[in-house]
Amino acid sequence: MDLFPEHDVPKKQAMAVPVLIPLALDQTYHYLVPDDLPLAIGDFVTVPLGSRKRHGVVWGPPCPTGELDFDPKKLRKVIKRHDLPPLQGNAHKLIEWVARYCLAPRGMVLKMMMSAPAAFEPSKPRMGYSLTKIRPKRMTDARNRVVDMALFGALHSKGELAQLSDVSTGVIDGLVKAGTLEETPLPEQIPPAPSPDFQTLTFSDAQQSAVTSLCENATQDKFTVSLLDGITGCGKTEIYFEAIATVLGKGQQAVVLLPEIALTGQFLKRFEKRFGVYPGSWHSAMTPAERSRIWRMTANGNLKVIFGARSALFLPFHNLGLVIVDEEHEAAYKQDDQVRYQARNIAVVRGMTEKIPVVLSSATPSLESWVNATTGKYSHIKVTERYAKAELPEITAIDLRADPPEKGRWMSPLLVDEVTATLARKEQALLFLNRRGYAPLTLCRKCGHRFECPECSAWLVEHRHKKALCCHLCGFHTPVPTVCPSCEAENSLVPCGPGVERIAEELTERFPDAKSAILSSDLVTSISEQRAMLEDIALGKYDLIVGTQLVAKGHHFPKLSLVGVIDGDLGMAQADPRTAERSYQLLTQVTGRAGREKTKGKGLIQTYMPENTLMQSLLSADRDTFMNAEMEMRRMGALPPFGRLAALIFSADTRSDVTALAHHFTKYAPVSDRIRILGPVEAPLAVIRNRHRARVLLKADREIDIQSYLRKWLQNAPKITGNLKLVIDIDPYNFF
Repeated sequence: MDLFPEHDVPKKQAMAVPVLIPLALDQTYHYLVPDDLPLAIGDFVTVPLGSRKRHGVVWGPPCPTGELDFDPKKLRKVIKRHDLPPLQGNAHKLIEWVARYCLAPRGMVLKMMMSAPAAFEPSKPRMGYSLTKIRPKRMTDARNRVVDMALFGALHSKGELAQLSDVSTGVIDGLVKAGTLEETPLPEQIPPAPSPDFQTLTFSDAQQSAVTSLCENATQDKFTVSLLDGITGCGKTEIYFEAIATVLGKGQQAVVLLPEIALTGQFLKRFEKRFGVYPGSWHSAMTPAERSRIWRMTANGNLKVIFGARSALFLPFHNLGLVIVDEEHEAAYKQDDQVRYQARNIAVVRGMTEKIPVVLSSATPSLESWVNATTGKYSHIKVTERYAKAELPEITAIDLRADPPEKGRWMSPLLVDEVTATLARKEQALLFLNRRGYAPLTLCRKCGHRFECPECSAWLVEHRHKKALCCHLCGFHTPVPTVCPSCEAENSLVPCGPGVERIAEELTERFPDAKSAILSSDLVTSISEQRAMLEDIALGKYDLIVGTQLVAKGHHFPKLSLVGVIDGDLGMAQADPRTAERSYQLLTQVTGRAGREKTKGKGLIQTYMPENTLMQSLLSADRDTFMNAEMEMRRMGALPPFGRLAALIFSADTRSDVTALAHHFTKYAPVSDRIRILGPVEAPLAVIRNRHRARVLLKADREIDIQSYLRKWLQNAPKITGNLKLVIDIDPYNFF
């Protein structure tokens, strides 16, 4: 008798998993789970999609194929599971939150978290070289040095062994071919962990109070947000280093966001001085191999601290314990392409999902953070004294109506005199103008022709070092002509207005014996070059520095005693609710570079509006009066942080197409008495890269769910196809 009939043996049910793929897709796709490949939520996998293989993440638990509401026979199998730590549940929650808030496809948010494609491909092992018993017939001095170095037994990569032996890599190759050296895979390099106790810092009473508050938050496993509000030069970096030390002592990771890649040079050195090792860096200039290595070490927890640009916030941390946003007021934290997010806000959300503390640090906080701190939503930690009792610079306005520059010059005689006195004292002076190039406009003095970008609604900027007219929007450039293209007059072209190159030219003429440096993103293009120049400035190798906003953020120049602002009114002519706030922040930050050590600092601001409220607040160092006035203006206008904004940016190949699209789309807006629709209107920059643009601005009360309103609008409206495009920007930071 058959005790185990075949029909009584239960068949194993086929299982399927949903997979989210890092593409512009909001949906997941189901795939069959191979019998020999158990899968769980968060696993990184490779799956077929169309004719290609794609990497993705298991986005939900496995379920029997019989429970699916479609034919399981159509399912394709998961190809492989990657040998990587799974994406953690908190990261999963962050992706879902960002996608909902920013109205972005979940796949595009996941793409930011899978931002090292090489990490999902087979990696080539790093090869080291060891010595055999074979010796070549011909030994040279170079070969002997390599053999002597290899006798120590330590495995080195080809480059390291060549450098240590002072030979070319060709010598190594020759010894491998001769059989003297053999290749051996090197073990994976795990960076040494930062030591919380490597150096003990001495703090003033004001600094110690801030340190104590931040460290108390860091010891607790709960979500908090602290605004570290300290004047320029008060040592905010060293203060939040102590919070990092606290989470390192708990075995956790920390991430520090910086607004500019160039800033990381000084930060890395200060970190190494405090913790004994360099932290990891994350930025756009990294090679694919570097990105893969940092991504993997972050995911498996071997890398404890990351300094980086806003995208570092989306790394797959293994055990994140602290998020720090340095210079939290900076507009650079807003991403304006693909997924449009504000990294400062997402940092707070990441802290909330991870249940960890967040520190927002600035000498000039954003109004949003300042309101949250003054109303008690955030902890407000103030530091009002400079490090080592250095004094704040004395700020003075130069009224250009009373003391104008000479004809064809841009520096008032008062500023020239101060620069002369500064150089006589063997100190440094910084001239600041937030305008790249030589001149913002070139025109013909005979017919008035102005040079405009053929692809954008923007004037071409002369860059004299490139001998070209350039567009700062699309990158178009053309050689500076010798003949006017309109009237054909020769030698009639005139540069109008100054850029940093023109200020540097004036300084060279006035102070020929002084050594000058120009800091501008179009002149100092690589990170290594920026860091080298900043280090040389800090070492006092330059007497005069001319710079754009690159010089305004976080730098410490010990010999710098004078900052001269060429045009203090430049940032005020913008149709942006944050214009005054940004101008105040920028001018405070740049003048704050002066006098950070023993030398008394001085800041001179050239302006045609010295009686302006903003300027008076700067001169009297009365930030709170300015912030209160700005807060009331925003409150009355129901502007952020007291109201909500969302922008709809339409674009098309022609003006008529974009106008028709914007007006037609606006007809489908749901009716609401709590949301105002402003527009559509032609965008201030009506054409960018040959695309014509129109804008609609939504304005709502703070408590309104503007995303739900927009989702309903998108459902009502016809689908936009072809050359017509629509971009939605929640909480816009630019209005051009």
